[in-house]
This record gives sequence, C-alpha cells and structure tokens, in this order.
Amino acid sequence: MQRKRPSRREFLSGSVTAAAGLAAIANPGRAAAQAVGVKPADLPNLTIREVRVYHTDLGSYHSLNGERGELVGIVTEGGLEGNYTLGNRNATPNWLEWAKPTLVGKNVMDVLPTLCSTSGLRGTYGFNGEPYVPPGQTGPRWNGGQTFHRAPGVGHGSAFDTDALNGSGLMTEAGGSWPNWYAAAADVCLWDILGKVVNQPVYKLLSGGCGGTKDKIMAYASSTHHPAIEDYAPEVVKVKADGFKGYKIHPGPGEHRDSKVAIQGYIGHMEIIKQVRAAAGDEFMLAHDPVQQYNRYEAVKVGRLLDELDYAWFEDPIRTTDEEGLIELAAALDLPLHVGEFLYSISDFAGYISRGALDVVRLIADNTGGISGSMRVGLLADAFGLECTPHNWGNTLDLALHFHLELALPNAMWFEMPYPPSLSDHPYFDYKFRPDKDGYVHAPTEPGLGYPINRAELDKVTKRIDR
Repeated sequence: MQRKRPSRREFLSGSVTAAAGLAAIANPGRAAAQAVGVKPADLPNLTIREVRVYHTDLGSYHSLNGERGELVGIVTEGGLEGNYTLGNRNATPNWLEWAKPTLVGKNVMDVLPTLCSTSGLRGTYGFNGEPYVPPGQTGPRWNGGQTFHRAPGVGHGSAFDTDALNGSGLMTEAGGSWPNWYAAAADVCLWDILGKVVNQPVYKLLSGGCGGTKDKIMAYASSTHHPAIEDYAPEVVKVKADGFKGYKIHPGPGEHRDSKVAIQGYIGHMEIIKQVRAAAGDEFMLAHDPVQQYNRYEAVKVGRLLDELDYAWFEDPIRTTDEEGLIELAAALDLPLHVGEFLYSISDFAGYISRGALDVVRLIADNTGGISGSMRVGLLADAFGLECTPHNWGNTLDLALHFHLELALPNAMWFEMPYPPSLSDHPYFDYKFRPDKDGYVHAPTEPGLGYPINRAELDKVTKRIDR
C-alpha cells in the first residue's frame, strides 16, 4: 500500500503553527515578557552569576535512566536557580568545566536562544563513539565505532566531552551540534529560570500552537521489561483499575515462566500481545514497544498481529538505522510506527518524515537539544500533520521536562507514565506523578518546570556542591 503523504494544505496549515512556536524559541525573553504583559527590558537582571553541581547519595533509589546523583544548577544575579539532573541515559562528565566559560557572566535571554539552535549532525551519533586521545592532547575526542552495547567506560565522555565534537571534522556551520547533553541540560535549566522570573510554568511560554490552553494530558501506563510472558496480562488489569486509559508493552525475553524449552523472543512477544488484548478488552488502548529488538521479518509478523488485535501503535520495531526497513514496514502495516528516540538530528527527523519511515515522531529531549530543540522537532512533525510523542521515562524532572513539551505542542496527546508510577518518585521531590480518576495528568501550576525541589531533603543527600 502507498503511504499517505501530507497534502500541501496540511503542510501549510502546520507551518503556520510551527512559525508561531518557533518565534518563542528564537526569542524566549520576548515570549516570557509577553506572558506577563511587560517589555523584555522590564524583566529582572538575568545575568548568570554561578553554575553548580550537587553531588548526591541517593541511597537505595533506583533510577529508570541510570541517574548518577548529579543535579546541576544555574543561578542568576537575582538568586533565581534553574535545575536539571545529569546522567539521564548518558554520562555527562565535567559539566561544570563546560558550563563556566559557556554561561557565567552572560544573560539568560542572550545565551538561551543560541545553545541548542543548530540543526545538528546527521546520523545516530549518540550510540556511535569511542574515546581516544589525539597526540599531544589530554582530552578524549571523537572516534567512530559502534558502542550501543558498549563495555564499561567505552563511549563515556567521547564525542560529548567538554569540547563536544571539536576536532572531529564533523561540525555544523553554526558551530553547534546535536546531541550535546551539556547544552541540553543547560537549556532546560535556563527555561526553568525564565518561567520562574515571570511566575509562569514553562509550557505557557512556549507558544507551540496551543497558547497555553491545554491543562491536562491523558496518561497511559508504560511497562518495564518483565521476565515472563505471563507477567503482562495481570498487570494490564491493574493498570485499568488504577485509572489509566492505555497500556504499552515493553516485552522481555518472551519466555514462559515455567518453561524448560526456549522459544524465539518474537513468538513469545506475540503471545504477550494476545494475552494482554484478551485481558484488557476490545476498547482499551494498547501499544507495543520492543525497543528495536526485531529484524524485518519478525517485525512484519508481530505488526500484522498488532493490526489484527487493533493495537494503537508499534514503536521502534527494528533498528532505527534501518531506514529502508522502516519504510517497507510502514507500508505493510495499518497501525502507525512511532520512531525517533534514536534520532539525534533535526535533519534526520526531516528525512525520516519525508520518506515515510515513521508515522508518529518520538523524541527524547536530552538527545534533541533540551526544550528548545525538542520544540523544533515537535513543530516540524506538526508541519507535516504528524503527531509527536515525547518520551516520558525517568525521574521527576525528566517527566516534567517532557510534560511541558506535551502541554505546549499542538500535536501531543498522551502522557507516558512508567508503571508502577512509583518508579518515577524521587527522594528530593514531594510531587508524585499519578493520573486522576478520569485518567488525566494535570499541568503544573508552579513556575518554571513546576515541581519544586524539597531543599531540606536535597540537603540531606548532598555530599558536596562543586561551583
């Protein structure tokens, strides 16, 4: 079957929305001032006085994204502090050494539009890098190499160390790059500050086409990778009882609990898919995310079963680098493909959209330039009439970051919540993400990222603060 391409009318309609949203990203200070009816010059002094890293001992807390206990802070002359946690998915060594010359002494309104404004490098560089030290130098630089299943230490601090991609010969014309986890973390902190200075949640400043009118998002429960086929059907029953309106399977090895004979993983996954639909009922929203486990043949077999059982989407079925395979799979199936967590450049997103290699754009904000870059990706999808589904998986700040994107984007409809929800609870945040009785998560009302740090609890777990 031929993939439906967006019409010129759809494209132009989306482009108007994108232009409005991009104006806020290009001039965040103006957007913040407009939100409270003042001129940018009337805002308080937002010169950055200090950057800091809180090193914490989180005890028995188990992070979904491998959080390493580092909380970064950017502090203005007026004492406002923006925060974000490091180590969500990717090591970010020596952030302080990067941040001091990049940020200190500069105004938030001047530096924020420049940090993550470039298009980025083409290619999935986030999982392709090894450290090496060029002759006569002391720091690691870029070296190609597949490190998706890297050994300990390999890939850490490689392409994304303090000099990012300098020396690799792979720089964009503007001198910046995606992914750059250093700049992405700073971008989130600076938006947090900007929201606090005007006493508004960040999503109300982003002007992504919704004008701050969205105040809640429907939640679906997102499973962990369970060891047995039989673990999923009972869980979806609990999910429904907890008020969620959907459930996404992250399949494990696809084995029966008491089986002595191994079966192929995708065959076990198909049994999970059938059991979950039977347990959930015909009208409950279900999705399936094997996180790139399948080859093309397996993906087609699983995808056709998902079509038959009316699943809502198929996420990251095969390796994202197999673009031709995704194009073929998208053409063979009726349900939409959600792809993008393993794309690291806006040019890649544009290419995958234009060639029909995805139907819905996924993104991880850490990989796509924080809030600023992610808004660009989401509005690019909207310009083509496509939905965008930010990836909510991690601690309180990680969920908060992606929630603001969902609230701001006109084409984001779901809030992904790890299940059980307690997996996202954090030692120094009082707020706990939970759906209400109707299945919604409500927008924050506090300024900035909207979920204040419990400073007393942070003090208890902080071993030292580097400045």
